[in-house]
Amino acid sequence: MFFDPLYFILAIPGLLLTLLAQWRVKSTYDKFARVRNARGVTGVEAAEILIRQAGLQGRVSVQGTPGKLSDHYDPRNQTLYLSPEVARGASVASLGIAAHELGHAMQHAQNYGPLNLRMAIVPMVNIGSGLGYIVFFLGFCLATQAGGGGLIMWLGILLLSGTALFSLVTLPVEFDASNRAMRLLEQSGLTVGQELQGARSVLSAAAWTYVAAAASTLLNLLYYVLLAQRASRE
Repeated sequence: MFFDPLYFILAIPGLLLTLLAQWRVKSTYDKFARVRNARGVTGVEAAEILIRQAGLQGRVSVQGTPGKLSDHYDPRNQTLYLSPEVARGASVASLGIAAHELGHAMQHAQNYGPLNLRMAIVPMVNIGSGLGYIVFFLGFCLATQAGGGGLIMWLGILLLSGTALFSLVTLPVEFDASNRAMRLLEQSGLTVGQELQGARSVLSAAAWTYVAAAASTLLNLLYYVLLAQRASRE
């Protein structure tokens, strides 16, 4: 199965798109991480300013987290986690990323539907992403060796579809957070001249990683659907 030409036909475009998106976000981030913003505001300082601007003071906190580009918002404790370079760096990239994560906090505070849906399906995704492959492979073996297992294969696909749904729901969540970030930065006066466009470039590049992930996940799911159909016919 792993040497199935159909697998490579469907997997290679997704892999190439993912690699291209990762290269783009890294190169764009590295470029604007070297551009110091005119006001000399660090990511932590920008986050604190924007939290007050959004009226979330006392509700949303800011903490550091290890790693590069590991920035995220955790709705469980309403905390923005900023990586060392973003937290301490006074770059254009730091402004954009800090504002983006606050965009997620604003979504959470306003009960943004897609974010709520994404949080709700996390348990299903965590279970299905691992168990789905096991169930599918079991059904596939039964279908090819004993002439049965069709329902088991489709159960595996159903479990795997949670990951695809998560990837699709992530797209409006991330794009909306970036749009909120741009409005926040524009209204705050933290950016000067072309800095706003630089922050937009960083977030636009990051958005493509989610597009690539969704495309790759859907192509992967399509492969298993086609494989199940083929096994059922044999």
